[in-house]
Amino acid sequence: MIRHLLAACLAVLVAQPAAAQLRQSHCIALADATPGIQYLHKASFGAPLEDFAVRLNYVAHATFVLETPEGATAATDYTGFLGSADFVPDVVTMNIAHSTHWTPNPDPRIPHVLRGWDVAGAARDHYLTVADMLVRNVPTDIRGGMDGRREDGNSIFIFEVGGLCIGHLGHLHHEPSEDQYAAIGRLDVVMAPVDGGFTLPQETLVRMLTRMRSSLVIPMHWFGGHTLDRFLTRMEADFAIERTGDSFTEVSLRTLPDRPTVRVLRPRYLE
Repeated sequence: MIRHLLAACLAVLVAQPAAAQLRQSHCIALADATPGIQYLHKASFGAPLEDFAVRLNYVAHATFVLETPEGATAATDYTGFLGSADFVPDVVTMNIAHSTHWTPNPDPRIPHVLRGWDVAGAARDHYLTVADMLVRNVPTDIRGGMDGRREDGNSIFIFEVGGLCIGHLGHLHHEPSEDQYAAIGRLDVVMAPVDGGFTLPQETLVRMLTRMRSSLVIPMHWFGGHTLDRFLTRMEADFAIERTGDSFTEVSLRTLPDRPTVRVLRPRYLE
């Protein structure tokens, strides 16, 4: 699948004229971790962004809305509801492992609905450019099926914009394989499910995040303060911990943090 992804992307780039070429992934190509990101001034959903900045709005559970400087928007693990705001994202991603991560009836106005699974059981390969944002996926397995495992049942979705590599782990059930780590590439920002039960165990997640060494980890999929606190305790030896009380943050590569950081956001529906 990895060879297929890279070969397909190269073939498309060669076949199209320069003006219509897809954005190339810079996250796979670079082996070394990007040194960091900056937390910029506070702003509200829909406000203009500075160049090279990305706004991440934590909406609910595993749903985030990403905004880019050119106005591209994406909603992760979309369930059909983002709040009272009359807002239609350009892209939504969905995972089928649990009903709180997808909807069978997405808003028909959404231009791009990216499912992390295939009904026929094959791996999904997404590679989409919208304005200044590239969206791609790395399929992962989920629990279930006759043998207790369904291959390629979900996806990790990766958003590349403003020089940042932003990963959403979805309803992840296992640590990635070496091939999957290679396909993911560098992640500067990662949204990680920290419940430790419905998704992968916390000790496995911590090992995974420590290996990735992302500059910013945003916890999601936590059920109450106790679950979140257990995760933060496991992370505090190698990561700084920030609790802002905000539902959003803006990130950029312009300034480096002192050390990799876990930044806790409070979920809030869009208004």
